[in-house]
Parts: sequence; C-alpha cells; structure tokens
Amino acid sequence: MRAYFAWRADRNLALPSPFADMRISVRVPRLLPRPIDRETLKAVLRLETGTACAVPSLPPAGPALLSIDAITILIVKLLVVTGLRVGELTGLRISDVSPDGEQITVHGKGNREGMVFVPNRELQEAFRRYCEGRCEHSTLSSPLFLNTQGRRLTSATFRKRLRVDSRRLEIVPHLTPHRFRHSAATLLIEEGIDIRLVQALLGHASITTTEIYAKVSNNALRAALARVNTLALIAGQNEA
Repeated sequence: MRAYFAWRADRNLALPSPFADMRISVRVPRLLPRPIDRETLKAVLRLETGTACAVPSLPPAGPALLSIDAITILIVKLLVVTGLRVGELTGLRISDVSPDGEQITVHGKGNREGMVFVPNRELQEAFRRYCEGRCEHSTLSSPLFLNTQGRRLTSATFRKRLRVDSRRLEIVPHLTPHRFRHSAATLLIEEGIDIRLVQALLGHASITTTEIYAKVSNNALRAALARVNTLALIAGQNEA
C-alpha cells in the first residue's frame, strides 16, 4: 500500500498518502535450514539397489547398466559432498567433469564459474565410470545427466524422483534437493571444517549466509566441549 501511494505521488495524482508521517518496519523472521539427519541419509543411500532399466546415459548392452535409482543416488551423493544447487548439477555438461571424476566446473548464479571437488574415492570412481559411459555415445558438450527420454534431466524431474523416494521411505518432510545442500554444509561444520571454507564451497557472497548453519548444528559444539573438560582441567590444576 505504501508503494502504491508513493507511485501516485510520483505522478502527482491528488490523493495524499496516509503513510507520509508513518514509520513502518517489518522484519520477516529468518527460517533455519532443514538438513537431513544422518539416519535418513543412510536410508536414502540404500535405495541404490533399484530395478535396472535401460538409461540413455550408457549403451544398453554395456556392463554398467544403471537403474533410475542408481542415477538418482549418484546425484544425491554429489549434492551431499559438493553442496551444489540442483540447477547447477543438472546443468552440467560432460566436458565440465575432469577425466578422473574428481573436479567439476560449475556455472553458477550470475554466470559465475567455479570449481568443486569430489573427495570420496569410491564416489569418484562411480562418477568417472558414469561419465565414461556418457562419453561413448555423446559429445563433450552434451548434458551430463539425462532423463529416461534421453533429454537433459531437469530440476523438476529430479524433484519428482525425490518425492517418490520420500513416499517409499515414509520421510516427512519430503526430500528436496536444497535439503541435501543444507546437509552438506551442516555435516562439514559438525566435523569442524572452518566456516569460511564452507562459505567457499557453497558460493555464498557473505559469511552471514553461511553462519546460519552454525546455528543449526550443535554437534560440533558438543564434541568440542567433550574434548575440553573444564572441570577436569580445574581439578588437575588444583592437584598440581
């Protein structure tokens, strides 16, 4: 309403604004991210043994025939270890991945280009094999992840797959790609990774955006307090 009356004033329309002498300050509470707990993540990763079906990413007669579940879980693992946005991951081309599957060139918001790493050796190997299969029948400029029709996998299609998996596992609230991004940040902070490194991983322009994950996780604080038992230190000092 205030913007409407300001718009009228700019056009010299004869209607005084009731907000002229009024100071309005509305603060919308900032919602905390909802990461996925570790037990739920374990249950999701166990879906890897789904029913195999021919997927255009690999030759139908190839030894590495992948199921839809297997490709979904490969993407989930990449989201968890890289903290990428789902749009960044589904937008990848084959050429964006290094030959060993360890590095990914990301085209993020505002046409910014960055680099993320796949630290897990087992995941690197699975990712490398997947990329090699894609290279056999596609050009380097082709999309990395495809849907069952052989076209680029979209974020919307991947979200639908996660909803199906959520119903199968009775996960409430349902899985979303961004919750995996939240989980990536929370897990790293819980394990004591410097918050500025997490900021660099997530591509946050401000450290304030990353600090919200420190509020979510108390595990890192609990572990630090367990390592430094202040009462034991005091007792030891008195005994000395």
